[in-house]
Amino acid sequence: MTDATGPEPLAAIERLRETLDAAAARLAAAGARSEVLAELVHPKPVLGIARAPRMADHGRVWRLGVLLLAADGSLHSTGHVVRAERPARRSVLADSVAEHRAWQAAAVKGGIAPGETVNFAAPPVDLAELARAAASGPLVLRDGAVLVRWNPRQPDALAELDRYLADRVGLLVDPPGGA
Repeated sequence: MTDATGPEPLAAIERLRETLDAAAARLAAAGARSEVLAELVHPKPVLGIARAPRMADHGRVWRLGVLLLAADGSLHSTGHVVRAERPARRSVLADSVAEHRAWQAAAVKGGIAPGETVNFAAPPVDLAELARAAASGPLVLRDGAVLVRWNPRQPDALAELDRYLADRVGLLVDPPGGA
């Protein structure tokens, strides 16, 4: 990647910070639905016996498509999403289903209320890296504008971040009927 440092990228990053702060303030003022941001923790074995993983709660975020926005304006890329559920004995047909159920149980084991939506394995978006390398997570800096890659499987699926955030924040603040 090319070095993007200079006055233009730094100005774009400053505008981005202001946009994120404004979006977080609007979401907070509206009481928009937030979700838990967590980290999956694998405890050390005790006497050689493995212990079940748990999730460590790292606060609340608003899910805005491929981005998670915290109240302090920090961003994370969307990672895995589960609903916290108590473990139940069920026959499991696939390893992926068993893994998903283990994540749900790990959330409850970590103290997250059953029924909460939990985001984990969600890497932070580094704005300094964005200014330096012109990319961080789903964000891309091109010609002084910050773009978001809204579809990770399509490199050219880019949208202006300001409009993307306005649409996503609007959906959380004023959800369509029946949502």
